[in-house]
Amino acid sequence: MATQLEPDARADENAFRTEVQEFIAANFPEELKNRGNALAGVEGPSKETPAQKAWREAVGERGWGTPTWPKQYGGGGLNKAEARIVEQEFAKAGAYNPIGGMGVMMFGPTLLEFGSEEQKQEHIPPICRGEIRWCQGYSEPNAGSDLANLQTFAEDKGDHYLVNGQKTWTSGGQWADKCFAIVRTDKSDKHKGISFMLIDMDTPGVEVRPITMISGMSPFCETFFTDVKVPKENLVGEEGQGWTIGKRLLQHERTNLSGGGSMARMMGASLSNIAKKYCETNEDGSLADPILRDKIANFEIRWSSFLLTARRAVDESKAQGGVSEISSVLKKVGTTLGQERAELLIEIRGLQGLGWQGDEFSDSELESVRGWLFGKATTIYGGSTEIQNNIIAKRVLGMLDHQ
Repeated sequence: MATQLEPDARADENAFRTEVQEFIAANFPEELKNRGNALAGVEGPSKETPAQKAWREAVGERGWGTPTWPKQYGGGGLNKAEARIVEQEFAKAGAYNPIGGMGVMMFGPTLLEFGSEEQKQEHIPPICRGEIRWCQGYSEPNAGSDLANLQTFAEDKGDHYLVNGQKTWTSGGQWADKCFAIVRTDKSDKHKGISFMLIDMDTPGVEVRPITMISGMSPFCETFFTDVKVPKENLVGEEGQGWTIGKRLLQHERTNLSGGGSMARMMGASLSNIAKKYCETNEDGSLADPILRDKIANFEIRWSSFLLTARRAVDESKAQGGVSEISSVLKKVGTTLGQERAELLIEIRGLQGLGWQGDEFSDSELESVRGWLFGKATTIYGGSTEIQNNIIAKRVLGMLDHQ
């Protein structure tokens, strides 16, 4: 049963809702209505228009792009109910949150937990204002699923580290200002020899090579470090703590990749509404094909149920101090549902759902094809489904290996 709010609490929430509505009316450009946020996706910040910039700055000034982050670091300082109101009112107005990317999804929450006060003061405010873009230096050619096998080495040189090695699948590396990376500082211990540090992407010795994907996009890169100097103050936590910090960050990543975060925003219009534009309908407006109708209904029910479950799980985790291993369950189910939706879209649109280029295809049709191909990677990056199954078995279900 829902908890009844006291009159004063209801009045406060109503007043705050009015404040958010007035803010949107005064600051949100009409030309951006019902459009997504390119800066939080795979495109580079160079595509930001004057209207996008104005909206980002307005939201960043309020801290509402990171509504529950501490106000002292540039966040909104809102409680859960107020943050939900911001989300609801943005959605009603066709507005989007212009503050995104890996700094918000992964690095910021991790730094708030493990970073020094100086590091928080330096790095969190620019993230809250959407002024800086971060990328992730984790996977290597021989350290993907077995991430702890990474070999990029940071040699202690007194007042700095000298980093040499290679990272791959660096999302948005060609656009990033900074990189949060896990590197080896001790070769004698696989896990305890890993440290977490921050690297400026414009430092001499950093080279980025984009990788072209089957979808036609190049969101992933190879990144090479050759005698890259990293100041000692860029070490997060202590030497050897990188594996602990790195795993925590992955929990934030998986939660956002699942459906509790970016996946939900990517889904867009309901499949039933899209199907009515492409498929025959009955006199009452229902889809004439009963098999397709059942497929869509089955998916929409499971997707809605998953979103509600994901939101509850995320809220419960935050109430207990942050994300948890449940992020692996969310990531596994959410990304699988995302791939299923992409396949259903093709079935609904038929040949119009397989266009690659040409005036006979709409922008949304072309975007869906690329999204379908790009989506094949979602069950691999951020921790493959097989890795998530292992985590779920061991950490969630308590199933231990017995020799």
